[in-house]
Amino acid sequence: MRALAGALLSLLLRVLLTSTPHALGANPGLVARITDKGLEYVAREGSVALQKELLRITLPDFTGDFKIKPFGRGHYEFHSLSLHSCELRGSALTPLPGQGLSLTISDSFVRVQGKWKVRKAFVKLDGSFDVQVKGITISVNLVLGREPSGRPTITASGCSSHIRDVEVDVSGDLGWLLNLFHNHIESKFRRMLESKICEMLQNSVTSDLQPYLQTLPVTTEIDSFADIDYSLMEAPRATAQMLDVMFKGEIFNRHHYSPVTFLAPVMSLPEQHDRMVYFAISDYVFNTASLVYHELGYLNFSITDDMVPPSSNIRLTTKSFRPFAPRLARLYPNMNLELQGAMASAPFLNFSPGNLSSTPLIDIEAFVLLPSSVREPVFRLGVATNMSAMLTFNTSKITGLLKPGKIQVELKESKVGVFNVALLEGLLNYYILRTLYPKVNEMLAEGFPLPLLKDIRLYDPVLEIHKDFLFLGTNLQYMRA
Repeated sequence: MRALAGALLSLLLRVLLTSTPHALGANPGLVARITDKGLEYVAREGSVALQKELLRITLPDFTGDFKIKPFGRGHYEFHSLSLHSCELRGSALTPLPGQGLSLTISDSFVRVQGKWKVRKAFVKLDGSFDVQVKGITISVNLVLGREPSGRPTITASGCSSHIRDVEVDVSGDLGWLLNLFHNHIESKFRRMLESKICEMLQNSVTSDLQPYLQTLPVTTEIDSFADIDYSLMEAPRATAQMLDVMFKGEIFNRHHYSPVTFLAPVMSLPEQHDRMVYFAISDYVFNTASLVYHELGYLNFSITDDMVPPSSNIRLTTKSFRPFAPRLARLYPNMNLELQGAMASAPFLNFSPGNLSSTPLIDIEAFVLLPSSVREPVFRLGVATNMSAMLTFNTSKITGLLKPGKIQVELKESKVGVFNVALLEGLLNYYILRTLYPKVNEMLAEGFPLPLLKDIRLYDPVLEIHKDFLFLGTNLQYMRA
């Protein structure tokens, strides 16, 4: 019964780990947090863009008949209306928990210019006018969502605008024409402009903001065979003072995808607001990369005698091994050796407060190169080393550098008797320092890009290492074309 229960448990675990990809995606690998300071910046940039859109609004003509003493009945026409200038002030973007964001623009100003024409019987009068629209307040909710592909979506809802005051200046001393405007046109003008403002906002969200959000990458290339999955795990989450965007953050082999068999950790982000945006990058991101490169055999290596420096006292020959492995020299006299190394498992990074480290285990197998071109296995070594890592940021990417630690060599299996492996530590240490570390650091120097919208530049970074994740705070700047 115990064996059956164990078999069922094993089967259940395999099903959970391989058949339901979302089961492993319960936690994001990367979280981008936009703080109140970041939302303030976005609101300012957004108001600049909306000002340009507002100036493109086309306004209709206003025509109709009037009856004003002592002029009697006549026909009026206010035409060629255009927005001459505008200033959107007091913009604010605040989180709307459960929905997205609320955009509010207050105490704004618009200036409208146009021409007027009045006809009574055979008398025609015309001129120009200037309307100053003051105290405009605009409010709209921006509902954030997520497409099945993992891209963000945004829609506008609940738009409202209000005009506090309208001042009209008509060419000439025509008080009756001002009365005509206030009595017959002003209310229509207010309703029309308020409606046009909301229409402009709706169109801008659909035609400009939504396509811009689509520039947020879902998949980003790292190198010739690895990509990073930046699909959204869920719709962006608005809380009282910030907006959190959860990304999968999994690095994978684009040519051959293998399901990841470990979970992203739960990250407890610090409550910091000094920067506009914070990125919490879990060890899951780095360790999925390690898994990919390990499966590709990227860190496998081979050492032959021609790779040993001429000054070395130890050669990769059976003759050189005679003092500490006599049987090897007797069985295979005057022959070359080859050492083949591979990581015993993917070398994962360990995140602890203020520290990054890794303890890779390397299996090394030694072969004698026989005259018949056959490679005869003779012994196997286990190599352990402790190394520290340093991560840096270069405006759009996280890069890294490994710092070497001391290595320890253990004899795991020998077909030529017991021998002193300490003499090999120097040779292996030399090779790992000169070849393996530079190879890994070259890859780490390429880094991986952060999920950024088009034309966004990050600056003034601060890096902190917490348990299970890297915390990067930075400010952002939109680079206008």
